[in-house]
Amino acid sequence: MVSAEQSPPPIPRLGTRAATLLFLLALAARLAAVAHFGFSTVRFGDAPAYLSAARELVRSGTYPRATEPFYFRAPGYPLFLVAATLGHPERIAAAKVANAILGSASVLLLAALSARVFRRRALAVATGAAAALHPGFLFLSADIQSEPLFLLLLLGSGFLLLAAVDRPSSNLAVAAGLALALSALTRPSGLVLLPLAAAPLLDGRYPLRARGHLAASALLGFFLALAPWTLRNARVYHEFLPINDAGGSAFYQGNSDWMVRFYALQTPDQYRLWSRAMFADLERQTRAIDASSGGSPAAKSRYFVRKTLEERRGDPAGWARLLLRKAWDWLRPYPNPLFWPARVVWIVGVVYTVITILAVLGLLVAPRPGVRLFVLAYLAVTLTAHVALIVVWRYRIPYWDPVLILYSVFAAERIGARVMRASRTP
Repeated sequence: MVSAEQSPPPIPRLGTRAATLLFLLALAARLAAVAHFGFSTVRFGDAPAYLSAARELVRSGTYPRATEPFYFRAPGYPLFLVAATLGHPERIAAAKVANAILGSASVLLLAALSARVFRRRALAVATGAAAALHPGFLFLSADIQSEPLFLLLLLGSGFLLLAAVDRPSSNLAVAAGLALALSALTRPSGLVLLPLAAAPLLDGRYPLRARGHLAASALLGFFLALAPWTLRNARVYHEFLPINDAGGSAFYQGNSDWMVRFYALQTPDQYRLWSRAMFADLERQTRAIDASSGGSPAAKSRYFVRKTLEERRGDPAGWARLLLRKAWDWLRPYPNPLFWPARVVWIVGVVYTVITILAVLGLLVAPRPGVRLFVLAYLAVTLTAHVALIVVWRYRIPYWDPVLILYSVFAAERIGARVMRASRTP
């Protein structure tokens, strides 16, 4: 997508039957995951904040100024909860089924991306089947959490941007930018992907003027979708606030002395004590700065950034070690043993190790070098942004797992085809 490429073969169609079967397989797997944890059970720690924001939207017709003591949540997922439950966010089962439907739609998008990148129908169907049963995606669909919506919007943005430069089409580019903005309004970390919306500028298949028009269209779509919410924040808080006020707090959580102490923890009990103490301290500081600043989001962010820099300035070597540990937390193929039983860590570790090795092999030999360069830039940007702020392994799943599945299935198919050819050779 970002360099001159020869005209690839035609894009194959999945077909109605294959798409329906993939969707039903994905939906059945996700509903089974929901049933395992309970259709009416809320286990996810952020769920109460999303639900309270949705309830306030229904009650008052306006978004709350605060959804929890530290910051207010981005509006995308609470708005989705209101729509998905027809104005009854207390209907947890309906919200979970809606999440399962979102995850199933993402499977079709990933299959469509495979068809557009690799131009092979059988490979696209296999990619969809792998995504339908992928443990990471099933985990994201099992509770009240924003990742299924974010994943769908993120994949939609990527698909539309690729389609826009392949066609080319300024309308599709506008839609790609709009989907990217909606993903950022669901998870604000999506803002770091804005520079990638200008990727059409580097596609050497077209004159510079055409490339510039595509990039400008994508950026226009992004700002048209984001502007109403940013203007709402300016009216409510009298400050420039693109999405929400969590940036400074996230930077503090990810880089303060509390995070240094986190890496000294050895047991789940130690983690639970640390977590309670850390969030109690964060709430205390947040309430203090809100009281002294009149509830200014900018003042709160400045305070937490300044405090973090003061804590880390005295130990630059220690900060470098902390960043390296956070990078490993993002890159490692298994979840944190502080949170998960040993058997889960081992099983997930084996699955992700295999997928990651295959994905690396797939990236090395995949066609369309422009798309590969875009993907590598995307992986680098998302890694860097999270290491700089805060790393949670769950955050990585919607960002990196689609890439891992896309290229690991391609590599597995290539290896399988080579083995089959070798077995037929006398």
